[in-house]
Amino acid sequence: MSIGQTILGLLEAGPRHGYDLKRAYDERFSHSRPLHFGQVYATLSRLLKNGLVEIDAVEPGEGPERKRYAITTAGVTDVQQWLSQPERPDLYLQNTLYTKVVLALLTGRSATDLLDIQRAEHLRMMRELTRRKAGGDLADQLICDHALFHLEADLRWLELTAARLDDLVSEVTA
Repeated sequence: MSIGQTILGLLEAGPRHGYDLKRAYDERFSHSRPLHFGQVYATLSRLLKNGLVEIDAVEPGEGPERKRYAITTAGVTDVQQWLSQPERPDLYLQNTLYTKVVLALLTGRSATDLLDIQRAEHLRMMRELTRRKAGGDLADQLICDHALFHLEADLRWLELTAARLDDLVSEVTA
């Protein structure tokens, strides 16, 4: 996810302070990994330098002056372009799980055990996401569904690989 474009999108609703942007970002997009304040202000500095935001107001605070940022016309255009471009689907053509299976076979270790351990971890994560989904709002449910669908696809791959393990052993050790 592009933090810069996300911050710009949040600013379209109106000018905000960096603290408000961090809070809005964390509430909507970052349940498991909150954004660091330094990342927010570094991003705002870059957006300011690139003419995508401007300082709307400077207000006195208990510490340093508080700046309120507003999106510029160029920033709105940037968000629009970003939203109109499709995201490239992640292709897992050479993933870590496949590499581990092949290395297990090449080194005489049990690929079956590796697949069983991985299946158990995927199922554990699916249970955790299902609990989170049950207690979450609609946004959290959609995020969890996305992750669950990916985990289901991984589980299908694990089952298929386990079913083809004898053939893979023949190919890898030939």
